[in-house]
Amino acid sequence: MTGVKREIWRIAVPSIIANVTIPLLGLVDTAIAGHIGEAQTIGAIAVGAMIFNIIYWGFGFLRMGTSGLTAQATGAGDENEISSLLQHSLGLAVIIAAGLLVLQRPICDLALWVIGPSESVAHLAHRYFYIVIWGALPTLLMMSVKGWLLGRQDSLHPMLISVGVNVLNIAASVVAVFGLDMGFVGVAVGTCLAQWLGLAYSAGIMLRHHRRELRLVSINGMLSMKGARRFLSVNNHIFWRTAIMMAVTTYFIAAGARSGDVILAVNSLIMQLFTLFSYFMDGVANAGEAVMGKYYGMRNRAGMALCLRGLLLWAGVITLLFTAVYALFPHEIFSMLTNSATVVSTAMDYKNWCLLIPACGALAFVWDGVYIGVGRTADMLLTVLVAGLAFFALNAALPPTWGNNRLWTAFITYLVARSVIQSILWIKTKKKWL
Repeated sequence: MTGVKREIWRIAVPSIIANVTIPLLGLVDTAIAGHIGEAQTIGAIAVGAMIFNIIYWGFGFLRMGTSGLTAQATGAGDENEISSLLQHSLGLAVIIAAGLLVLQRPICDLALWVIGPSESVAHLAHRYFYIVIWGALPTLLMMSVKGWLLGRQDSLHPMLISVGVNVLNIAASVVAVFGLDMGFVGVAVGTCLAQWLGLAYSAGIMLRHHRRELRLVSINGMLSMKGARRFLSVNNHIFWRTAIMMAVTTYFIAAGARSGDVILAVNSLIMQLFTLFSYFMDGVANAGEAVMGKYYGMRNRAGMALCLRGLLLWAGVITLLFTAVYALFPHEIFSMLTNSATVVSTAMDYKNWCLLIPACGALAFVWDGVYIGVGRTADMLLTVLVAGLAFFALNAALPPTWGNNRLWTAFITYLVARSVIQSILWIKTKKKWL
C-alpha cells in the first residue's frame, strides 16, 4: 500500500467507524419504534428523524466547508487562517441554532405540512420534534468542531465524539423506553441528552489538544463573523446544493407518506439501508476532503492524482461488499428492523432497489469529497441542480401505474446523474487541478 493510500485509510477508517454509528442509531430507533407500535410509530420516528436530518443536512457546510478550507490551510501552513476558520464556523453554528429555536413551531408545522403524513403519525412526530429541537445548539457546534478537526487531518477525535454520542443515544433511548416506561417520548429524550453530553466531551478534546488555536477565538469574533467572506462564499454553494438535495429527499418522503402508512414505513426501511451505505461512503469522502484538500493546499499535483486513485479503489471495495449483503439477506435485514409482517412482506416487493443503491451512488460520494477538498463547490451545485431536475422530471413523466416503483426509479436516476455529471466535469477540467 502506497503512502497516499495509507494516508487515505488512516483518515477513512475512523470516519467510517464514526459515520456507521449514525445510521446504526437510526436503525435502533426504527427497531425500538417497530417493537412498541405498528406502522404509525415507525412512520413517526422516520418523519421526525427525517426532519432533523434535513435541517442538519441543510447546514452541513458547517462540517464540509470547514473541513475542506481547513485542510487547504493546513497544507499551506497558514496558522492564522486555521484559527479563523474555527472561529467562523463556531460563530455561524451559534447563530443558526438560535434561529432554529426561535422558529421551531413554524418549522415543525411547515415540515409536516410538506410531508403530509397521516394524523396519527403527525401527532407523534410533533411530540418528537419539540423535544429533540433543544439539542440543535450542541449538534451544530459539534459539526463545526468535527469538520475543523478533520481538516487538521485528525479523524480519530471526530470518531470518538460521534461514537460516544450515538452509543449514549442508543443506551439512553433503550433505558427511557423500556426501563423507565416512557414509551415513544423516551426516544426523543435520549437523543437530546446525548447531544449535550457530546458537546461537553468535544469541548474537553479541544481544550486538551488545541488550546493554542482556541486562544485566538473570541465571542465577539464568532458573532460578528469579521473576515469570514471567503468562508461564507464557499459555503454558499454548498448550502444551495444541499437545499436542492433536501427538496429531493423531502419530496421522496412526502410521496411515500401520501401512499399510506405501510409504504411510508417500507420506504423508511429501505432509506435506512441507503443511509447505512452512504455513511460508509462518507468515510471515504471525508478522507477525500482532508487528504485532497491538503495536497491542493500544498499544490502537490502528484499527491492529488494518487489520492483520487486511492479513493476510487476503496469506494469499489465498499460498493461490492454492500451489494453482496443486500442481495443475500434482504428478508433478514427487514425483519431485524420491524416485527410487522405486513411491512416486511411489502418491503420484500421492493428489495431489488436495495441492490442498485451502492453501484449507482458510489461515485457521487467520492466526487463530493474530492470537490470539497479542492474547493470546486460551484461544480457541485451545478451537478445537483441538473440531477435534481432529472429526478422531478422523470417522476412526473413515468406512468402513475408504476406506483412506488416510479418514485424509486427517479431516485436511482438522480444518484446516477450525480455520479456521471461530476465525472464528466472532472475529466474536462482536471488539467487545471492535476
